[in-house]
Amino acid sequence: MAKEDAGGDGAAEDDASVLASVGPRLRALRTRRGTTLARLAEITGISVSTLSRLESGERRPTLELLLPLARAHQVPLDELVGAPPVGDPRVRLKPIRRHGAVILPLSQNPGGLQAFKMLIPPSRSEPDLRTHEGYEWLYVLVGRLRLVLAEHDVVLKAGEAAEFDTRVPHWFGSTGEAAVEVLSLFGAQGERMHVRARPNGG
Repeated sequence: MAKEDAGGDGAAEDDASVLASVGPRLRALRTRRGTTLARLAEITGISVSTLSRLESGERRPTLELLLPLARAHQVPLDELVGAPPVGDPRVRLKPIRRHGAVILPLSQNPGGLQAFKMLIPPSRSEPDLRTHEGYEWLYVLVGRLRLVLAEHDVVLKAGEAAEFDTRVPHWFGSTGEAAVEVLSLFGAQGERMHVRARPNGG
């Protein structure tokens, strides 16, 4: 019986530790995204005082509070309540299918620099230029990648890289010959690397 009590106490302590970590995680996530408490209150419908108490640990997190916060920050609920187990650095790959491409998230850093591996089929070869906030780096692993950036239209071969401000109209995809595998790093506006691709001389 003593062992059972000890186990119960240990589990309770673990639960308390998890709950205590939610506030700092919420604050760090909001700070990285540059969101104010007032703006977050508008998005979630949760009062500023409640949000402040959640972040400071004065308010116990509940599912009713965490669900809208997870939606607002665009992160899975489990990222708000707990980090991956210590000692297991593996990233659990969950493929995403978007615009015909298969995208594998390679990082778990919501709000910060994010890494992806993309497999783009040959059928995705018709440019559809778009813009959004951020900065992106591309590195071609296999195949040939066509990158259209404003008036520039270049083809990158395996081993070549490009970087660009995503506020500039852009599109990238296959040349239409075969599928292409790409590594992508995406960061907030202002984060940059010093690797550039040069226009193809041919």
